[in-house]
Amino acid sequence: MRLLPDLVYAGGRFQPGHAVDVADGHIASVTPSGEAAGVVRLPGKLLLPGTVNTHCHTFQSLLRGLGDDLDFMAWRDRVLYPFSTRLDREGIYLGAAFAFAEMLLHGATTCVDFFYLQDEGNDNALAVIQAARDVGIRLVLARTMYDWDGAPARYREKPADAARRTADLITGHAKDPVVSVQPAPHSPHGASPAMIRAGFEVAQSMDTSFHIHVAEGQYEGARTVAEHGATPIRYLDTLGVLGERMIGVHCVWLDDDEVRLMGDRGAGLAYCPSSNMILGDGITRITELISAGVRIGLGTDGGCTNNRLSVFEEMRMAALLQKVRHLDGTRLPAEVAFTMGTRGGAALLGIDAGDIAPGQVADLVAVDLAHPSLHPPTNLLKNVVYAMSPQAITDVWVHGRQVVKGQKLATLDQGALMERVQKLTGSWAPV
Repeated sequence: MRLLPDLVYAGGRFQPGHAVDVADGHIASVTPSGEAAGVVRLPGKLLLPGTVNTHCHTFQSLLRGLGDDLDFMAWRDRVLYPFSTRLDREGIYLGAAFAFAEMLLHGATTCVDFFYLQDEGNDNALAVIQAARDVGIRLVLARTMYDWDGAPARYREKPADAARRTADLITGHAKDPVVSVQPAPHSPHGASPAMIRAGFEVAQSMDTSFHIHVAEGQYEGARTVAEHGATPIRYLDTLGVLGERMIGVHCVWLDDDEVRLMGDRGAGLAYCPSSNMILGDGITRITELISAGVRIGLGTDGGCTNNRLSVFEEMRMAALLQKVRHLDGTRLPAEVAFTMGTRGGAALLGIDAGDIAPGQVADLVAVDLAHPSLHPPTNLLKNVVYAMSPQAITDVWVHGRQVVKGQKLATLDQGALMERVQKLTGSWAPV
């Protein structure tokens, strides 16, 4: 298949008159356009790499609107815990399909689903994986390992059971081109030291990354100091898990030494600026973390703590927050934010994605160059980050498969999906 847009953003620059050849789910070449078999013409379109959502909880999209304008503890205890436990396997599938659909329509071609409704097994996780296949997104299932006794029973497992089940999922999808599985001990408060070590050891033995919520709110730092005698990053370091395999999620409340420690150990960060704002958690020190050498990708977090599922939106938020934090409009320019939402996130997850180049997976987004939000096109990449409307996104491909066509899902009946969401959630009321 040859995609022939008016403009391609490849290799860090805009290239007019170039075609993108796709074979076996990968980009075969980016060359000056010419006639070939299987040409898909995209007149008036800009072709961008698909964005990478490095942190989400898909079922939470069903909870959107139930707990807005609450702090974290009230949201967790009055909304997340009681409403999530209403979901059976079909509800979990539906929530995942709903969230994946919104992401694709917003140009996110990869999603990390940090999934924790396990019911002492893997059947629910397999439902999420099936939803990803049906909708057409690339999935990294961050299979959560949770044993805090304050959480719902449906979340909790023993460390040995969680490790075995996670390893089974990793093995079962080791050769899957669009699904991978990585362990995810929930957090320093949601996972015991034994559970955190178990997650790390699975990652080590299976050669994967592992994900963990870290220092999201001030409450966690105080709690970790009280329970373990150290702040969250230092605590994880004492457990021997702070290193190149770790993807810390949020990392809002770090001191200077913790920032340096993350860089020295080679840890990564999944940064969710909109979620941190909506919960009033704070602003992660992104510029300092970049200077320390921390690898960074962007995430949306769940659909009820954001409440949009757009990595393009997170690019804008990440840049603007650092400018206002430093009172300096030059901080975190659009180009850096764009990289975090594309190549940066893909590299964090070990996926050859986030750029339009030979050998990369063919995860692509077509944008309408005539859309008012991209005009005037004086600096097109900055327009993409700071101004572009989701309505400008017209077509999306994942692993060479077209999954959005003409601003509609090409894989599922979008109207029927929304009817099912409405039927499930129609009687739910805000707290």
